[in-house]
Amino acid sequence: MGQPAILTVDDDPSVSRAIARDLRRRYADRYRVIRAGSAAEALDVLKELKLRGGRVAVMLADYRMPQMNGIEFLEQAMDLFPRARRALLTAYADTDAAIQAINLVDVDHYLLKPWDPPEEKLYPVLDELIDAWQAAGDQELPDVRVVGHRWSEPSFQIRDFLARNLVPYKYFGADEPEGRRLMEAADAGPESIPLVVTADGRALPRPSVQEVAAAAGLSTSPGRDFYDLIIVGGGPAGLGAAVYGGSEGLKTLLIERQAVGGQAGQSSRIENYLGFPDGISGAQLTDRARRQADKFAAETLNTREVVGIRTDGSARTLTFADGGEVSAHAVLLATGVSYRPLVAEGVAGMTGSGVFYGSASTEGPACAGSEVYIVGGANSAGQAALFFAKYARRVTLLVRGDSLESSMSYYLIQQLAQVANIEVRTRCQVVGAHGEGHLQAITICDDKQGTRATVECGYLFVFIGAEPRTDWLGDVVLRDEKGFVRTGPDLLVNGVRPRGWDRERDPFYLESSVPGIFAAGDVRANSIKRVASAVGEGAMAVALVHRYLEAQ
Repeated sequence: MGQPAILTVDDDPSVSRAIARDLRRRYADRYRVIRAGSAAEALDVLKELKLRGGRVAVMLADYRMPQMNGIEFLEQAMDLFPRARRALLTAYADTDAAIQAINLVDVDHYLLKPWDPPEEKLYPVLDELIDAWQAAGDQELPDVRVVGHRWSEPSFQIRDFLARNLVPYKYFGADEPEGRRLMEAADAGPESIPLVVTADGRALPRPSVQEVAAAAGLSTSPGRDFYDLIIVGGGPAGLGAAVYGGSEGLKTLLIERQAVGGQAGQSSRIENYLGFPDGISGAQLTDRARRQADKFAAETLNTREVVGIRTDGSARTLTFADGGEVSAHAVLLATGVSYRPLVAEGVAGMTGSGVFYGSASTEGPACAGSEVYIVGGANSAGQAALFFAKYARRVTLLVRGDSLESSMSYYLIQQLAQVANIEVRTRCQVVGAHGEGHLQAITICDDKQGTRATVECGYLFVFIGAEPRTDWLGDVVLRDEKGFVRTGPDLLVNGVRPRGWDRERDPFYLESSVPGIFAAGDVRANSIKRVASAVGEGAMAVALVHRYLEAQ
């Protein structure tokens, strides 16, 4: 197999020669540097490479090109080599336009021209992109194929699981020619839908997400029986703790029941996270954090639900839904929060059939030309509105309160106001959902106008409430009246430590009512509900775990 390629695309011959020269100077011994003078030429090159089984590590495209700009090129190039890393070359005058355009496609970096000296402005970026490509695997893996029904909740759950875990897949309707062909090849009938065909050709009729995870190569069993630290929940707090725990030598296990990244991982764009002035998608941030955790040998356990916790002397033992157990010296609870179910007539029966909780990015293209409604007034709802506005005919944000100012970041409010096909309606709530087999209309109660109306709606995305999933903790750990875990100073009542506390010290700041069980992120009572603060608490928890272990 030949060397993997680094492809550059620029219509200015002098710039094209210069960047190819600099790239060859550093990477020619390991990579084939290919330059193209237009997007059309570059796509032809990629198609030829694909036909010959070639590999592409990085694609660098100039932003301003005739006929097809860099963003448009990268969108098409992703279909040919989805694992290749992508960067945009731009002149300073085009920076704002490029940053706005980056929101349309997952570009990893943008580079300003000129990039002199390359040792400072070019090579560090390319090194990072190449490292990321190598960590993801240098082969374009065959896609998992899913055959399902468009408005089937089980079919949606499989697609959503694969997408959120960054597993490449292709979806075919059961009534499409390719869908029928796959079902015939698997000797599968209608009762087998959803049907998953793995990359190696195995057919899985109506599989559980655990079966899909195992078939996709995700880890579903712990590598040992005992760890230094077990983290329950793979959102920003859990990932932050996994990175710091692993990097500091703790035998660390992260357990996630759905998809690493949590609610933040579903965000189409996070623009106020420190260090990413151009913004970053939740999926990108999750992917980078997961690779960091892997780098430091922190294990990740997928699709395993924890249903119980107990103390066994100095050990803290977790029980899985299937009866299995795993133990550690310390446990960090980082399970985050879940969206609250929308209570309205007809809604419950349409989950996955037009009603979705969170930003189901898999539904974006399917929303083309549709009326999309979003319920909620926080940042996640605003980010979803911006995402779906790229596809839908119109997006309507329904907010129960009087305004967005008290619940949404200022920058998001400003962005929403600039998108022509987004409408914000305050003091409105959904009171009914209607449709035959899938969502077709909703009834909206407008408290401001004193009216109630039924309107066409093909997709309803719900972002309301913040309920912690902590019932499984039982009476082991103290929680507040809403179910959030109390920690540190919140456990002291008039200076008195919680009942059963057996240490000569007060609980550490993130420690629960049980020594050695900590909480971080949204699940913790009185925490700041932001990605950055959750990551910080995850890192802080590891420092406190060290203190706890030193005293054992």
